[in-house]
Amino acid sequence: MNSSAPNITLLLAMVMTTCFGTLVWSGMSLAARIAPRASLAMAGSNVLAGLGLGLHALRGLGPDPLCYRGSDILLLLSFALLRIAAPALVARELRWRSTLMVAAPATLLLLFAPYEGALVVPMRILGTGTALLALLAAIDTWRALRQAARIRRMPTALALPLLLLALLMASRTLETVVHPGRTADLLIPSSYNHGFLWAALVLTVAQNATLAFLALVRLILRIERLTEHDALTDVLNRRAFARELQSAHARLKRGHGYALVMIDMDRFKQLNDTLGHAAGDAALRQLVQVVSPCLREVDRLARMGGEEFCVLLPDTDLAGAALVAERMRVLIDSTPLQWQDLDWPLTASLGIAEALPKDAELAADLVLARADAALYRAKAQGRNVVQP
Repeated sequence: MNSSAPNITLLLAMVMTTCFGTLVWSGMSLAARIAPRASLAMAGSNVLAGLGLGLHALRGLGPDPLCYRGSDILLLLSFALLRIAAPALVARELRWRSTLMVAAPATLLLLFAPYEGALVVPMRILGTGTALLALLAAIDTWRALRQAARIRRMPTALALPLLLLALLMASRTLETVVHPGRTADLLIPSSYNHGFLWAALVLTVAQNATLAFLALVRLILRIERLTEHDALTDVLNRRAFARELQSAHARLKRGHGYALVMIDMDRFKQLNDTLGHAAGDAALRQLVQVVSPCLREVDRLARMGGEEFCVLLPDTDLAGAALVAERMRVLIDSTPLQWQDLDWPLTASLGIAEALPKDAELAADLVLARADAALYRAKAQGRNVVQP
């Protein structure tokens, strides 16, 4: 019986795993359109890894340039695509530059490395290059997860397979230093090679599963965002705003007040009738863009319907709301809509209301109704004013 048979079996098992990963990631990219660029890069990483491992298994049977140098280069490039794809599944940014800074020199070194004797030099180049790429992927994925609001509680667990993969590849380089020539070729029967292949198989499965989970989480968050945000302006919709208002109203009993600012664009129907609905849509988007710098991170802006918006200002009294509303009014008034070489003046009327301690026993809708009534008074006073 061939003593290297168990190693070949493990290599082929890894090839089958990468084939399955290729199918899954290709489907996520091309059919489901889940993080398409990152998913396509993951599919490419699995393809290159499968080809590299397959050629490695053919050493001694196939052409030496392909089975040795070609195999190592394909494996290095598979890690380069993994380094690009993993953080992009969370942060969307494809990090080509830092990847090339590692992958390009390592590829050149492999192209000119001597593939003779114990293969120590190419193995050290491959082990170091892949370890660095996996480490960069782990660090950037961890950072991106820390910044993602909905999944920031589990960055270490989700980035762990990439970190372990980096350590595994680093151990490959270390092994060539401790025992040069003994394990540079994975087909050489040894306890280290056998353990390395088992660990690589497990981590390949874990890494693909973890990153697929991240892609699915991203899809779920995207769907959740679509259900909570207005499609035109990307601010909260009325249903999501009602939930935020109820939450703020519940805190009123604990002494945390809030204020509301109702915003209604003036003469919006005239704008639509004159310039068309596309111009009206552009005006609504511009209004959101103009007033957003006036808001804090804790504030919430929502489109209530048509050209009417509402701002929730936690821990703000009537005087504070008046200052914010006046700042918004001035910015809207000073920023005309530029549409087809025409400057169309935009103004808005604003009504404000403060939630009082006695409102804690009443419905939040009553505070909203007071802000709405103030808005109608602003309209009645000639528009482009703030009315408490």
